[in-house]
Amino acid sequence: MKHAAAPAPIDIRANSSRFNNHIRLLWRFRALYLMMLPAVIYYILYKYVPMYGIIIAFKDFNITEGILSSAWADPWYKHFKQFYDSPYFGQLLTNTVVISVYKLFFGTFPPIILALLLNESRVVWFKTVVQTLSYMPHFLSWIIIYGISLALMSESSGLINYWLVNNGGQAIPFLTSTDYFRGVIVGTEMWQNAGWGAIIYLAAMTAIDPTLYEAARVDGASRLRMIWHVTLPGIQSVIVILFILKLGQVMDAGFEQIYVFYNIHVYPVADILDTWVFRTGLEQLNFSLAAAVGLFKSAIGLLLVLSSNWLARKWGQGIW
Repeated sequence: MKHAAAPAPIDIRANSSRFNNHIRLLWRFRALYLMMLPAVIYYILYKYVPMYGIIIAFKDFNITEGILSSAWADPWYKHFKQFYDSPYFGQLLTNTVVISVYKLFFGTFPPIILALLLNESRVVWFKTVVQTLSYMPHFLSWIIIYGISLALMSESSGLINYWLVNNGGQAIPFLTSTDYFRGVIVGTEMWQNAGWGAIIYLAAMTAIDPTLYEAARVDGASRLRMIWHVTLPGIQSVIVILFILKLGQVMDAGFEQIYVFYNIHVYPVADILDTWVFRTGLEQLNFSLAAAVGLFKSAIGLLLVLSSNWLARKWGQGIW
C-alpha cells in the first residue's frame, strides 16, 4: 500500500528573511512613503470608506432610519429595474455614450498636437506665452465658460451671430438647437483641457533620449520624420495610459458642464445619466435609485478599464 507523500515543510527562515527585507526597504525609502501617506489617507477616507454606501442601491433607503435600519429592497434588483424600465433609459444611455465617445476621440488628439507644436518651437518666449494662454482655461469654472459661450454664441446677442446677421446670414441657435449642442459641449471641453493635457505630453517628451534625435538627424530625417519615428513612439506609453484612464470615465460625460449648458430645448440630445439621476433621484430624495445608477456606471467603467488594459498589455503598454 502506497502512503501519501508528506507535505513539504514550511521554511520559516525564508519567510522571516523576506519579511525582514520588506522592513529594510520600507525603512530605506521611509521619506518617500511618508510623502505618499497623505494621498493614501485621502483615498482611503474619501474613495474607499464611502463605498460602504453601495448597499443603499439594494435597500429602500429612508434617510430617517439610516442605512443599516432601512428595509432591503424586494426584489434586490428593484431599483435597477426601475431605472431600466424608465422610458428614458435608451435615450439617456445613448446620449451619455455618444457625448463621452466624442469627448474621448476629439479630446485625445488636440493636446498631443499642441504638445508636439510647442516641443518643436525654438522661440522660447513664444512657446512660453502660448503654453500659458492654452492651459489658463483649465482653471475657469463651467459657469464662467458658459458665460463666455453665451456672449459668443447667443442667438439674440452673441458676437458670432451678430457678425453672421450683419453679413447677410441668419442667426444660428448654437445653445438651443439639437443639431449644434453636442458640438458646443465637445468644443468647450477641448478648449478648456487641451493646454492642460499638453503639459503631461511635454513632460513625457523631455524624457526622450536626445541621442535618438541626433541619430535621426545624421540619417537625414526631417523634423516630421523625427516626430513620427522618435517623439510619438517615445510618448506612446503615456498616450495609452491616459486613454485607459479616460475610458474608465466614459459613462460620466461631464455632469457639471452639461448641467450648466443644457436647457429644455436640447434634452433629447443632452440629457445624460447624471442629469437624470440628479432630477429624478436626488431632487425627489430617491437615494436608492441614484445609488443603483451610480453602481451601474461604475461597473461599466470597471469593465472598460480592465478590457482596455488587457488589450494594451498585448502591445506591452498596460498600466498593470
